[in-house]
Amino acid sequence: MKFNTKTRYGLRTILELSLNENNREGILQKEISKKQEVSVRYLDNIIALLKASGLIVNVGGKKSGYRLTRPAREISIYDVYLAFEDEMAIIDCLLHEGECSRKKNCALKGFWCDLNNTIKISMKSMNMEILAENYRNKNDPGKVA
Repeated sequence: MKFNTKTRYGLRTILELSLNENNREGILQKEISKKQEVSVRYLDNIIALLKASGLIVNVGGKKSGYRLTRPAREISIYDVYLAFEDEMAIIDCLLHEGECSRKKNCALKGFWCDLNNTIKISMKSMNMEILAENYRNKNDPGKVA
């Protein structure tokens, strides 16, 4: 299983906004681009999808910064994932419309379903506030490990 680039960069974008969630003016796209090493051009699409999903908003119109629509502790990795993907399914037959010729006698479907649910639960349990704190702890030059 591999997460696509949009999902990974979307997480980095939300991380940057989480790190700055108390900034009422928001964070400019070029700042997000620089700090999270995502091209401004590619970030246009990421931001559009995050806005459409209701996770972020412009603070004051064009040329303004972005901020989260709710506290970072209320945004899970799974919420960000859903901004870019329809549903979590590690194999096609777990999707609602997925068809499999082995449907009636598949010995592995239960395993795949359990694994899929474990991944979802893990993603839902990790919120952006925790990730932001982990990031701060790893990047604070004054902290001794």
